[in-house]
Amino acid sequence: MATGKTVLILGGGVGGIVAATRLRQRLAPEHRVVLVEKEADHVFSPSLLWLMLGERSPGQISRPIAALTKRGIELIRGSIERIDPATRTIRVNGADIAGDYMVVALGAELAPELIPGLAEAGHNFYTLAGSQSLRSALPKLSKGRLIVLVAAMPFKCPAAPNEAAMLLEYDCRRRGVRKNVQVDLYTPEPGPMPVAGPAVSAALRQMVEAKGIGYHPGHAVTGVDPARHRIAFANGAGADFDLLAYVPPHRAPKVVRDAGMCGESGWIPVDRGTLETRFPGVHAIGDVAGIMLASIGKPLPKAGVLAHNEAEVVAHNIVQAITGKGERRQFTGNGECFVEIGDGRAAFGNGNFYADPAPQIQLRKPGILLHLGKVLYEKFWLYRQF
Repeated sequence: MATGKTVLILGGGVGGIVAATRLRQRLAPEHRVVLVEKEADHVFSPSLLWLMLGERSPGQISRPIAALTKRGIELIRGSIERIDPATRTIRVNGADIAGDYMVVALGAELAPELIPGLAEAGHNFYTLAGSQSLRSALPKLSKGRLIVLVAAMPFKCPAAPNEAAMLLEYDCRRRGVRKNVQVDLYTPEPGPMPVAGPAVSAALRQMVEAKGIGYHPGHAVTGVDPARHRIAFANGAGADFDLLAYVPPHRAPKVVRDAGMCGESGWIPVDRGTLETRFPGVHAIGDVAGIMLASIGKPLPKAGVLAHNEAEVVAHNIVQAITGKGERRQFTGNGECFVEIGDGRAAFGNGNFYADPAPQIQLRKPGILLHLGKVLYEKFWLYRQF
């Protein structure tokens, strides 16, 4: 049995934390599990929607990454300056470190600057700072037009823009200003969560429109005029707004692009079962990975639950490779998510994205218990991991 192996895990999001934790639990002490993360705190991203409504504080949904060291995980804080996937070597804080195995879990880089005027005009609710600024802006909106905008595809958490629109509509109602505020959702998608299939997409759109929210698919933004509060779209349409909440364009992190790891999709191509890249000993999981669903010609969604499930598989297979014990596993394409709709209620979608001839996803009707389920999962995740 080989001894003294080093596993490098790049990124402290959901996938990186799960991979590091599982590896440390299952590998003997002589093997190193090294997590590299630039941020001091891990933010539980699903709760940013509650933060923007003032129902959470930053401290309630974040935990210090350094807490993971209590589990025996080695932590390197710093930005990764270079990745050499061929040698499984990275440079961080000016020093090189090599691993026997590498798990790239760096997520997606949010790039609002790709759309002229976007960052200046609105609030990026996919970040802690953007959710906080939106929370501060909401009480000032008593009339006018509130727009939720999806700037580009693909984007992570495919239900989130629809949830945001419904939650913001709920906020207007509870503040007593709904009759004076128009709420609209603009997206380049043909419909909500199209990869989940036409039935789920139609059901989710019905939930949105039942709240009097205008749903505008097929609208790809080309630019935003912050001074005029106006959005321009590729189809020639335009939209005026008084408050703009947006999902920014996503792309693979620059250090990944510079390393030559990305494929035609702009993301790291991996084996859809093992999450292995073309570089021996190197895996990619979560948002940074690109998996095409050949049956429908669309990519696997980017979501925390899928990163979690992928990390479980990768950690197991690395342990198997190091110890020689057990059988290799395959990621099966299963996933699920809560869909917040406001009024203390949530729907729940789950199923298999790898099913043939098309993904098999079901959407349960909204209810109070499902909302409580999401609340409990938030508490469970933060308690269990930290």
